[in-house]
Amino acid sequence: NNRYCVLEVSVIQRNGSDPEKHLTITASPSLENTELCILRNGWESVPVVPGDIVHLEGECSCGTWVVGAQSGYLVLYPDLLLSGTAISSSIRCMRRAVLSERFRGSEPGSPQMLVGTILHDIFQQSVTNDLAPEKVQELANKIVYGQKYLKEMYLLNVKQAQIMQEIEEYLPSFFKWAEDFMHNPANQNKMQLKLSNGGKTEDVSSKIEVVDILDIEENIWSPRFGLKGKIDVTARVRIHCQAGAQSRVMPLELKSGKESNSIEHRSQVILYTLLSLERRADPEAGFLLYLKTGTMYPVSAARMDRRELMKLRNHVAFYLTHSTYKPDVGRQNSQLAALPPVIDDSQTCKYCSQMHNCFLYSRAVEQKMPSVAFPAALVPVIDRETQHLKPSHLEYFSLWYLMLTLELQSGEHKKGYKNIWMTPSLEREKAGDCVGNMVRVDEVHEVSEGQYLHFFQRRNGAIPGTNLLVGDRVVVSGEEKGLLGLATGYVREVSATKVSCLLGRNLSNLPKNTVFRLDHDEGDVGTGVPFKNLSKLMKDCPVSERLRNLIIDFQKPCFIQHLSSVLPPEAKETVANILKGLNKPQKQAMKQVLLSKDYTLIVGMPGTGKTTTICALFPKPAAVTDFFSAFSFIQAGCKPSDIGIISPYRHQLKTITDLMAKWKENRVEVNTVDKYQGRDKSIIIVSFVRNSIDENLGSLLKDWRRLNVAITRAKHKLLMVGCVPSLCCYPPLEKLLCHLQSQAMISFCCMLLFSYCCFHLLFKQERTLLAAFFANTHAYSNRFCESQGLIKCFLNLLHLESSSRGSRKYPQV
Repeated sequence: NNRYCVLEVSVIQRNGSDPEKHLTITASPSLENTELCILRNGWESVPVVPGDIVHLEGECSCGTWVVGAQSGYLVLYPDLLLSGTAISSSIRCMRRAVLSERFRGSEPGSPQMLVGTILHDIFQQSVTNDLAPEKVQELANKIVYGQKYLKEMYLLNVKQAQIMQEIEEYLPSFFKWAEDFMHNPANQNKMQLKLSNGGKTEDVSSKIEVVDILDIEENIWSPRFGLKGKIDVTARVRIHCQAGAQSRVMPLELKSGKESNSIEHRSQVILYTLLSLERRADPEAGFLLYLKTGTMYPVSAARMDRRELMKLRNHVAFYLTHSTYKPDVGRQNSQLAALPPVIDDSQTCKYCSQMHNCFLYSRAVEQKMPSVAFPAALVPVIDRETQHLKPSHLEYFSLWYLMLTLELQSGEHKKGYKNIWMTPSLEREKAGDCVGNMVRVDEVHEVSEGQYLHFFQRRNGAIPGTNLLVGDRVVVSGEEKGLLGLATGYVREVSATKVSCLLGRNLSNLPKNTVFRLDHDEGDVGTGVPFKNLSKLMKDCPVSERLRNLIIDFQKPCFIQHLSSVLPPEAKETVANILKGLNKPQKQAMKQVLLSKDYTLIVGMPGTGKTTTICALFPKPAAVTDFFSAFSFIQAGCKPSDIGIISPYRHQLKTITDLMAKWKENRVEVNTVDKYQGRDKSIIIVSFVRNSIDENLGSLLKDWRRLNVAITRAKHKLLMVGCVPSLCCYPPLEKLLCHLQSQAMISFCCMLLFSYCCFHLLFKQERTLLAAFFANTHAYSNRFCESQGLIKCFLNLLHLESSSRGSRKYPQV
């Protein structure tokens, strides 16, 4: 796929001619079989260095690529997909583009932005469904007065009526545009378009007719050009000109702000034409529609424009990739690198959404670098905008920006979206990261606004048991080239041959025979949040100042003197009941929390009851009952969706999943400990698996945090299964078992061929307080306690027992 590693870089200049950059490149893992790439006519400015990965577009003749004014593209770090918005914003300020990528989502929302989002929604639904004006008005009312944007309105403190008033100002323009361009070959709106015709590019006067809306918010990933984006509207357009009519699929970009036809807006459309090449023939042009006026501008994607935008994209990618460096001298630690230079334009800076982050980075990081110079007029502005920060605050920002960047870089090397397009689905399946060869079956259901339930079925064979588990975040792509990143979402149900997923896009418009692959989403989910929070911490506002004093300057937290001053009389009995089950240190911690004005840190060694205290602070039923299989619970009337099975080992999950499939039950969620972090179920069964007391213990069951998560996921009943002698080899579990035994909660009894230790049921006020553990004694562990055999035998056993019991009487193990 024309993907190369750069081995050497040299700059060549002969006889007073313009310089060229010569790259020695190879596509061979052994670094043999080299080729030459010559960059000229401005391409030599691309900051490529040895070791970089590049993608080349164009033609290779006798092992030599030439990328110049009229042919070829070089894409630097093609696996770093950048949005059209980021690249177009770099035209005026490269620094803003880099900061926007790093502090993604840090820009404050505004009523204008919310109105723009709602207008996009109304327009897209209107044109997709070809709605009449009165229906568009109904749709606008439904969206504005519905629940979809209620949260945003609340946060911005605006009323629905205010939003509706602004929306209504746009609707006449919607109707006018639809009347002029939708299914109207007789319209008189002529436009100048540069289109190829018989090998030549001609500037022709054309009338545009929108014949069909093929997609809205079409999501395209293009590792070919290192781009990604969502096209507002993908339309089939008929172009009527003097030479006749021709049909093309073209991007339509919507803008709700001021009608400017600016270079940034036009650049976005041009980049969308490049993205379109992943899916279809070159559209060569697109359209820019301003919703306020209904004016639509044609945007031709000339070679020169695409070339210059790709150069900008390469520079943004370079700065993002080289955000840290290691000094040449000595063994010093990694340090933050300089950002692109600050522009000398105070007016542009004044209205820049990244001004705070720009000045903050300048003051905290770059002012210590002798090689970085700032425009003289901006130095006092930077100092003024950051004067509220102490040296300790700037050092904190610098340190944590570096830590977060290093963490981000580490994650990019290990995982990332690139595995989806670099590794075939069959190979990813073997590693447990993908399920391929899937086709869509059944109808797509819109479960809630913007959430679509899809059903996928394996074309042949069974789905690998543990590759996808309920709750996994997935990226849905087509197996064929060009259908990357069609949608993202979550796995809802998994069976032997079928998977249902809740996705953010409706894929029913794709051909029925499209073959899909479902990959684990290993992208940078959540990396923008810590950067955003770090930025907010440095803001010049009372809330941020208070947090800086507490977090950075270690100001001691304040507490109220008397609990009676904060606790209403009617709440005292409730609090007393909560405190009954706590020991003295836990009660003291609870009291400190209730008296806290700022914060309370609950600190303790593992096993000292921090989770119990937190559960008391945020009441959550934690009763546990005797061990029954998921089927016993289902037969007792429990919903399968209320039951969860947890195991630290994926192979065990596969075993249990296979057993579930044999019992024709796929609604019980079977997942790893990590996947249950932050979630809970009414009934949780924990399978500890291990049944060996040799020295090869493994690390998973030594982890206090995982154990903590596993045993605190149940809202009503917790069941744990495992081998007691084996589990006592793990310090965390040994302490748990010793504690339970010291409380006389474990008794030993025999049944059939096995000896089991089990917990008796303890009932109080019709609620199970505690029960718990099922395990074989060591005498039989090596003979019959392989996890698969044990679980299978036990499921069969309980199935037989449960079929003969009464509705309220539980079988005694």
